[in-house]
Parts: sequence; structure tokens; C-alpha cells
Amino acid sequence: MNPRGRFITLEGVDGAGKSTHAAWLADTLRAWGYTVVATREPGGTPLGETLRGLVLSESMSLDTETLLMFAARCEHLAQVIEPALARGDWVVCDRYTDATYAYQGGGRQLGAERVAVLEQWMRPALQPDRTWLFDVPLELARARLADARQPDRFEREAAEFFERTRAAYHARAAAHPGRIRIVDSSRPVEQVRAQLHAELRALTETA
Repeated sequence: MNPRGRFITLEGVDGAGKSTHAAWLADTLRAWGYTVVATREPGGTPLGETLRGLVLSESMSLDTETLLMFAARCEHLAQVIEPALARGDWVVCDRYTDATYAYQGGGRQLGAERVAVLEQWMRPALQPDRTWLFDVPLELARARLADARQPDRFEREAAEFFERTRAAYHARAAAHPGRIRIVDSSRPVEQVRAQLHAELRALTETA
């Protein structure tokens, strides 16, 4: 029987730079001999990608948006994440449940309590082994977004939305200090990756 794999997630507001490092983390683990599944939320499955397209582009109520996030996550867990972990693979996921606490719970002001109800209904025992929260001043994050592709409906939100989202992320980090590590991603890429490399190596040594 294979040992259970490890589950890594990357979080942060839009423009924080986490996606820059997701592929690098997966490639680093592969270079060290691990089998890696790199995925994302919302998405990660054909159904999840369809729901992602709706959530990022269509106007909808907050409750509908939150339920669609968890619907995509349930399918993602059943079809991708849990089977990979059971095989002994490592999973590197761009966003997970912390994002719902931050964006819907904080940014859209749904509240953490209602997000927690859905998390408890889903798979409360399955938590990432490590979450890196990529953090930058909001001015820098928004400047990075200004140079990006056509923004989705989250990226078009006002600064106050991102302030609440960032605050919710920091609240999650404070509540889960053993799991969530904050990464100052306003630094040069090389410095960020030096931190990630050291912490990733330490994580593999406890596998």
C-alpha cells in the first residue's frame, strides 16, 4: 500500500504572484523524484472548468457563487485530489478552501461561519499539509493586474473588496499558523523561490 501523498495549496489575492510559482513548485518536486498532480480551483476537472467559466464571467447571487465554488470543489476532490493522494502522489493546487473564506467570506462579506458550514458538509478532515499565502501590498497587486489579460469579474472589483479579501486571508493564517506560511511576494522571484525551496525541502523530510 502506498503512503498517502502530500497536499500543497497556494493562496493570495489576484496579482499576488502565486501562479508564477505553482508550476515551479511542481517541477521542483518532480526533479526530486515525486509524482506530482498540478491543478487549480475553481476547476481541475471538466465539470469544474465549466463552473469556473460561469463563476468568473456571469453575474449571480453570492449564495449561488459560493455554492458553485463548493460544487466544483466536491468534484475536484472526488475525481482528482483524493485519488492522487491515495496513490501516494503529491498535489499542488492553485487555490483551495481558504480562497472561499477569503473571497466570498471576506471580500463579498458572506462571513466565515457560512463558508464553514459548507466546508463541514464536504470533506472537513481533508486539509492541505502546507499552504503558502502569497502576500503583497494591494497597490502592487493591482498594478500587476493592470498589465494582465482582460480581467475577470473578480479582478474588476474595487480596492475595498481586495482589502477585505486580504484581511480574511491574514485571519486564516493567524488561525492556522502550523499550516499556512506567509510569503512576501513583493520580493524578487529568486528570493521568493529560495524561501519556498527551503520550506518545501523541510516538508519532504517529514513525508
